[in-house]
Amino acid sequence: MKKVILYISAGVFLIISACTKKTNSSSNSADTKVSESTISDDSLLSLVQYQTFEYFWNGAEPKSGMARERIHMDNVYGHDKDIVTSGGSGFGLMAIVVGIERGFISREDGIERFEKITSFLENADRFHGAWPHWWYGPTGKVYPFSKKDDGGDLVESSFLAAGLLTVRQYLDSENDREAELIGRINKLWEGIEFNWYTRGGQNVLYWHWSPNFGWDMNFAVRGYNECLIMYVLAASSPTHTINKEVYDQGWAKNGAITKDTLFYGLRTVLDHYDTDDAPIGPLFWAHYSYLGLNPTHLKDKYANYWKLNQNQALIDYKYCVENPLHYKGYGPDCWGLTSSYSMKGYAGHRPGHDLGVISPTAALSSFPYTPKESMQMLRFLYNQADTLVGEYGPYDAFSFQSNWYLPRYLAIDQGPIPVMIENYRSQLIWNLFMSAPEVKKGLSRLGFSTDSNE
Repeated sequence: MKKVILYISAGVFLIISACTKKTNSSSNSADTKVSESTISDDSLLSLVQYQTFEYFWNGAEPKSGMARERIHMDNVYGHDKDIVTSGGSGFGLMAIVVGIERGFISREDGIERFEKITSFLENADRFHGAWPHWWYGPTGKVYPFSKKDDGGDLVESSFLAAGLLTVRQYLDSENDREAELIGRINKLWEGIEFNWYTRGGQNVLYWHWSPNFGWDMNFAVRGYNECLIMYVLAASSPTHTINKEVYDQGWAKNGAITKDTLFYGLRTVLDHYDTDDAPIGPLFWAHYSYLGLNPTHLKDKYANYWKLNQNQALIDYKYCVENPLHYKGYGPDCWGLTSSYSMKGYAGHRPGHDLGVISPTAALSSFPYTPKESMQMLRFLYNQADTLVGEYGPYDAFSFQSNWYLPRYLAIDQGPIPVMIENYRSQLIWNLFMSAPEVKKGLSRLGFSTDSNE
């Protein structure tokens, strides 16, 4: 039985066992309930980082080392449990770097896992350099995300590439073994044909391409959402770059992206929607692109990205505190709306589309933006651990209103938690990713500034 001992407070230690116990709901739940009187904020952060890191460590698909797309502790699956995810694995690569630095695993074990994942990616299906959303882990063959989504997914590939670049920057070029891995990662990164996904030279990037259905998905990525990192990496590519016009005319919609509004007393900074719906997106929009891309002083002619993300998190918090739909449980210590599981399947929770479901990743991945509010949520979760927390940290979602609790996890929701908490604590992942010379050039090419004096 593996045990990890985390320092809690003076003279007090918490022993986390990797084995689990059965609960009345027939799910597996780690015995991690804590008392506010015995655990410091710092130790509680270490605890949730360790547990969510474990999703990508012990929870990984064993042959590939990649992140399983989902892990259901009740063992009820709608498809094969060995489906692995490209974007979630990119988040997982960053989480493993956190795990090494926090002492959850040795550097040698981490390097071995990086090598296994790299070997998988070198042999797995890809399409004009882009990886699919899902593969079957034991074989590396594409597993369709939907009927026509059986080819390259440039957005998920960008999340994966951001993870690979973070690992590359973490490796030691003076060490022969790590230097070899750096070269292998460079080859994978340089093989992504970003410019090909402009669909014949249009000034916009397309999300999907399939060898069987071509461009039938027809998803040109325009306007603000979670995809900023795709445009940044496309401009950063040393082999398949894009022109600035692709960013300005495609992503920024010739400047129309700046049409913001006032919501809960805060500017949305950018236009989240083209409709009259509530003017804010699910909160993962403030996380996915910014696991590596540091928004602290990031600006271009369209936005101040720190203000953009902090305002979105604060709006989400204020909405849950006001609780206009009077859902049970919402309040200062129980908040967070983002895309996650729900009683109605996977849903994009946000103001304007609120089903009474709280998704812990929303608040916990917002630690850099809302540290006080996020800590309130973290303590609440672990004081309710018998119901809301399991082996890999907080479960994906719950609803007090509907008396709905499901012991299930999603890679794309667990991954941002340890990474964004580490960025709050040390800026580790931000510093690594932003140190990549290609990223610096790409940001400059698109007109970004990271100068704190501007």
